[in-house]
Amino acid sequence: MNPSNPPLKQLNGWFTLPTRLTFWVMLTTISLVVVATLGAKNLYFRGDYNIFFEGSNKQLVAFDEIQTTFAKSDNLSIVIAPKQGDIFTPEILTLVKDITKDAWQVPYSSRIDSLSNFQHTEASEDDLIVEDLIYEGYSLTNERIQKIRRITLTEPALVNSAISSKGDVTVVNVTVQLPEVDKTAEVQEVIASVNQIVDHYQAEYPDVEFHKAGIIAMNNAFMQSAQSDTSTLVPAMLIVILVFLTVMLRSIFSVIATLIVIIGSVAATMGLSGWAGMFLSTATVNIPTLVMTLAVADCVHVIATMRQNMQNGYEKRFAIDQSIAVNFMPILITSVTTAIGFLMMNMSDSPVLRDFGNLAALGVMIACFLSVSLLPAMLKWLPMRVKENQNTASNRFMDGLGNFVVNNRKALLPLSVVAIVVSAALIPLNKVNDDSVKYFDQRSEFRRAADFMEKRISGMTNISIAIKTNESQGIADPVFLQTIGDFSEWLRSQPETDHVATLSDVYKRLNKNMHGDDSRYYQLPLDRELAAQYLLLYEMSLPYGLDLNNQINVDKSSIKMVLTIDNLGSVELVELEERMYAWFKSNAPQYDVVASSPSLMFAHIGETNMTSMLSTLPITLILISALMIFALRSLRLGIISIVPNIAPALIGFGIWALVSGEINLGLSVVVTLTLGIVVDDAVHFLSKYQRARKQGQNAEQAVRYAFQTVGRALWITTIVLVAGFSVLAMSSFRLNADMGQLSAIVVFIALVVDFLFLPTLLMLFDNKEYVREPETPETKEILIPNKPITNA
Repeated sequence: MNPSNPPLKQLNGWFTLPTRLTFWVMLTTISLVVVATLGAKNLYFRGDYNIFFEGSNKQLVAFDEIQTTFAKSDNLSIVIAPKQGDIFTPEILTLVKDITKDAWQVPYSSRIDSLSNFQHTEASEDDLIVEDLIYEGYSLTNERIQKIRRITLTEPALVNSAISSKGDVTVVNVTVQLPEVDKTAEVQEVIASVNQIVDHYQAEYPDVEFHKAGIIAMNNAFMQSAQSDTSTLVPAMLIVILVFLTVMLRSIFSVIATLIVIIGSVAATMGLSGWAGMFLSTATVNIPTLVMTLAVADCVHVIATMRQNMQNGYEKRFAIDQSIAVNFMPILITSVTTAIGFLMMNMSDSPVLRDFGNLAALGVMIACFLSVSLLPAMLKWLPMRVKENQNTASNRFMDGLGNFVVNNRKALLPLSVVAIVVSAALIPLNKVNDDSVKYFDQRSEFRRAADFMEKRISGMTNISIAIKTNESQGIADPVFLQTIGDFSEWLRSQPETDHVATLSDVYKRLNKNMHGDDSRYYQLPLDRELAAQYLLLYEMSLPYGLDLNNQINVDKSSIKMVLTIDNLGSVELVELEERMYAWFKSNAPQYDVVASSPSLMFAHIGETNMTSMLSTLPITLILISALMIFALRSLRLGIISIVPNIAPALIGFGIWALVSGEINLGLSVVVTLTLGIVVDDAVHFLSKYQRARKQGQNAEQAVRYAFQTVGRALWITTIVLVAGFSVLAMSSFRLNADMGQLSAIVVFIALVVDFLFLPTLLMLFDNKEYVREPETPETKEILIPNKPITNA
């Protein structure tokens, strides 16, 4: 029988379908991809922070309750920092007054707070004067400016909030009430309007530095990060794939076929997500990059085996069919295990991470389908040739590596075990710690603004604290007044605190005013009727838009305090929250307290997400191990593969403890994300090893054969996977960047483990004789691995 034309009828008919019905296979698969892609027209983008939280999230429910009870606190802060370092000049005070006036024109603005319109109170005989601190009726004489300076730098409501303690930086705070019909578009409207204001005054005041911070700015930063990743990372990934595939496959037509599969996989994935009514977010916008990376692995295995078969003398059609027959089960198992890993992200507490996992799993399975249908059909049509000299440097390297592992297995095994044990011992050094400000790197305008604010005025982290008396008009009760006064002072004594906005300061100021501005009366009025009268008189004097609705509810049974602190990590933030609740439990258990904020929500979700991910890990391991045992039809090989599949994550997180030591929301999913990908190397190596064993070779020979036949393909796929995740690591959004960086580390370690540790385990524990299988076209490559080429 001519080895160039073996009997194709011995191959499974499904494996030969792409080469027998090439036109129809291509027409069907391309039509399906096109129909799926049409759904992309339904996609839209959401960039607000709310998408990270489930509607039933405890902290989100608390935050929504606070927002509903009191005025909403979505804000954008315009930070004004004159280079001369002094706010108290006629020019800068005029600037603050003008920006305050213009800020009322910002879409959806409901309240503007600044030095200019701070409602200063003072006594005039028996009258209470309430007026803007920078009142238009007064000229900014030196005497007036000095009075403004004196008031400002001694007023607790302003220092480290509206102005720095040094008087060199001030803030105009714009509070908005978004209709939330299309929150992303509404945020863009606000940002565009504020940008117009800032640009106008930046041109007029070149010696003044402006920054934009606040929740609205953070939402915009999420959106800008997604846009930046889309415009830079996806093209970068395409270039990386082109370069690596061209260099490693040395075949332009192989690269073209692979790119078509990759583009089809990405387009179909995003289209189907559109048909499903999903939206894009900062996390899911990087799905194209991830699907590109994962799709390459399948294609490389098919193409590498096909080219190897052609080098062994087989005609192209049979080489393609035999490649599909050999690789179908490993590709299917690796795709399914990878999809299982991603689907386990459905146990995450964050909706966008669940969407990320579902889309990635969908993309993996689409890539699997196209790599065994569209890819072989295209390879059949494209003019493919191979060089006659198959003893390339890479082949020689793999042969040498195989010999090295076999000859040094007694040393490699204990060294591998030590490396795994030491890495596992380092894992506890990692701490779950989320800081929502640090989700953005220094390229982000928002991050620079937040860092500037923290350095010059205060941190950008706020906690809203609602305290309920559960009694109408209960906030005037002397016991309650004393409680909030004591609590306010306790908060100010905490090392993390920058500012406390509290109603107790208003009461103290009013009490002093109503006693002829005698500083001895700067204390809480502990008479219920008097306190109620002071507050009523003050509220009646406040102008529209500057009332106390942001601090007091309608029936005056609850108040809201706002604590501004340093930009803390999640551990410190949660610990501070627990201290606050503990204070009330010890000092005022009769009052109900609810504390929440976006920063606090992010602080909690990282920890709960890690817990939920770790709880699903055993399920993932069991499912993947069961699939391995099923695919290999060997309990022994399935059990042997468990340790090499777990080891990369152990070593990776051990290394991360030395590199960073902080686990954020993005890293909390890396174990489940990479577990299925890691299996790819093990499945392909074990399938080749097992094939050789069934052809009568011993463990050492089978290990050498696995290196010869699949080593180069594993090397190529790992390099592309690492490159893909490394591109993701370039993201300006830290959740994506850290996820990409650690995933790249884990995937690379997986190759090292499967090249050095897995073979030593096989040679130690797999000494049982295999039942020899008869020769078939699907296994014939085993018998003539070095056959010279007879037909290119």
